Amino acid sequence: MNYCSQCGQPVTLRVPADDTLPRHVCGACGTVHYLNPKLIAGCTVESDDGRILLCRRAIEPRRGYWTVPAGFMELGETGAEAAVRESREEALAEVVDLALHCVIDVPHVSQLHLMYRGRLVGTEFGVGVESLETLLLPPAEIPWDDIAFASVRVALERFLADRERGRFEVHSFTVERRPA
Repeated sequence: MNYCSQCGQPVTLRVPADDTLPRHVCGACGTVHYLNPKLIAGCTVESDDGRILLCRRAIEPRRGYWTVPAGFMELGETGAEAAVRESREEALAEVVDLALHCVIDVPHVSQLHLMYRGRLVGTEFGVGVESLETLLLPPAEIPWDDIAFASVRVALERFLADRERGRFEVHSFTVERRPA
């Protein structure tokens, strides 16, 4: 950040009074600009016959890799509303019966992922603008080596383990940066 969004004057990075972390502070009007983590909401969508909906990404990062419908939350929506919207946008899928399944800290990219589980309404789904392809796959056919993000992989693994056990829990974990 170089300029204040309130008055347009330059900002400096410093620790404001009564704070403990460096913030962008406007020298002219005194506005303190807080930069906070981004919220991602996604959904493990299951069909009535137990298949899982996956989307092949049409955008970077990780274009061409597989994921569940997920993306940045918009202002004014709940996590569940964002997961429903992302399912509609990326896979043209209507999803109901949402329940929070995983809360995933991804500190190296300043994100918090809220992963829900939900049920596909009917059998209709398709390819949205951010997807190259969408498929309903039985768990044995999930392309594990081509899953786009570690958070999605772990959320899918926890979903399938909970489903196998017959009892769903809310899981919380941290995904660390992959070694170079």
